[in-house]
Amino acid sequence: MSLLRDEPDARVPPDDPAATLAATFAAARAGDAAAFDALHRRFVGVVHGIALARVGPDDADDVTQEVFLTLHRRLADVRDPAALPGWVCTVATHAALDRVRRRARERVALGAVGDPGPREARAPAAPDPAGDADAALRARALAALQSLPEAYREALVWRLVEGLTGPEIAARTGRSPGAVRVHLCKGLALLRARLAEDGPR
Repeated sequence: MSLLRDEPDARVPPDDPAATLAATFAAARAGDAAAFDALHRRFVGVVHGIALARVGPDDADDVTQEVFLTLHRRLADVRDPAALPGWVCTVATHAALDRVRRRARERVALGAVGDPGPREARAPAAPDPAGDADAALRARALAALQSLPEAYREALVWRLVEGLTGPEIAARTGRSPGAVRVHLCKGLALLRARLAEDGPR
């Protein structure tokens, strides 16, 4: 996934009415693969955003995949379709935090064992000044995003990275539209301030 998107993600369909979500949810619980695919399309941006906000780009795709495997196995645990957005967010948050804890344990274990030694050397790629500048800008933007308080960080990742609108964020997470607006406004102001502190590079 690209770091910043100018257009909404084409994989995310327009918001379904509650009745359609309930029907899709019921069909997915009954084992309908197409219905589960529709749930995946609806929630993948939210799940990836939660993962990206907590574990960064290196692990976000893996965490997203783990979350949907868990959702597929545990979909019968959810009784009320209205609870689905909050439940998806909770599963994604726990999976991301588990990954953070696992990485921390791995770093401690590697420190105890010592340096595992150099990895196999690769031939350096040809320099790409434009690509390097874009990568540096994306890295700065992501670092600034990750320095924000969690609620703002998630909302901005959903908006700026996953390409979801404010109403889509509210519908897919179960949060109120007013809270989403506040988090986006305050988060954008903080993000601009952090980027201004860094200055142009």
